[in-house]
Amino acid sequence: MKTRTLGRDLTVGAVGLGCMGFSHAYGAAMDESEAAGLIRGAYDMGYRFFDTAEVYGTAEDPHVNERIVGAALEGVRGEVKITTKFGLRFDIESGIVPYPLIPDSRPETIRRSVEESLRRLRTDHIDLYLQHRIDPAVEPEAVAQVMSDLIKEGKITHWGVSEANEDYLRRAHAVCPVTAIQNRYSMMARHHEALFPVLEELNIGFIAFSPMANGFLTGAYGKGEHFDAKTDYRAGMPQFTDEAVEKNRALLELLETIAREKGATSAQISLAWMINKKPYIVPIPGSRKPERMRENLGAGEISLSPAEVADIDSALDGMEMSAVFGGTALKK
Repeated sequence: MKTRTLGRDLTVGAVGLGCMGFSHAYGAAMDESEAAGLIRGAYDMGYRFFDTAEVYGTAEDPHVNERIVGAALEGVRGEVKITTKFGLRFDIESGIVPYPLIPDSRPETIRRSVEESLRRLRTDHIDLYLQHRIDPAVEPEAVAQVMSDLIKEGKITHWGVSEANEDYLRRAHAVCPVTAIQNRYSMMARHHEALFPVLEELNIGFIAFSPMANGFLTGAYGKGEHFDAKTDYRAGMPQFTDEAVEKNRALLELLETIAREKGATSAQISLAWMINKKPYIVPIPGSRKPERMRENLGAGEISLSPAEVADIDSALDGMEMSAVFGGTALKK
């Protein structure tokens, strides 16, 4: 598949695989061996960039996702790039879904986390180590210094920040160059486009999570959808309500129209739009279905001209849309 370079020298596939959904937030966790088989199948399809985190698990097994990814990719480790994340835990005991987020990026926590992630991932280094959320109690310079030390020690090769803002990014980058940010980005969530000039100035890549608005932009969900509120975050996401489906009809029709013109699917167009917008954007959609994984991967082969991308942007700018899930706030 086509590749692109994040930062100075991290080469990854144009489309990555977000692995969270195998064990967290999109229904009950899958059987570990079955999930590992699907991830290995994604490698066989052509995926070479895989995203996980130390907290993508369940109340009973908070770290299962890293273990699944490690088992799936152990035999092909030298051919893939793995991203994992530190500095966050879910307040599972709260009983609230989505779980409240508790940040912790103290140096001693990071040190403990990286060792445990390396063990679960069955590897001697992490290709891209991301601060999962900014910790208001820890200065960006302190986090960046730990990253610099871990790079010198060979435990990680690149680092980045998830849900980054400009001030934090600049301060951290001055201590240890940031390779990529990982922020929410889709046709329904474009506020982080304000960071594009900063990313271009500092040569930092953009990994887009929830690139299809948690699956809504596939067009596969209509009125009357039901999700298990105990295990599936979509149960509380505003874009999946009956009212939102109606309000977003123009958006879905736009995607369907372009998809027909390109011989593609709505999902592929929603990904191709951002891939063709900037050479440093890499979406990481997730799915448990091999046919969806293959479909998403194909988005990396779809070409949209600058004029076509601009036309889509213009249409989106003038379009009424529902609210879209924006993530869970940090717990005070």
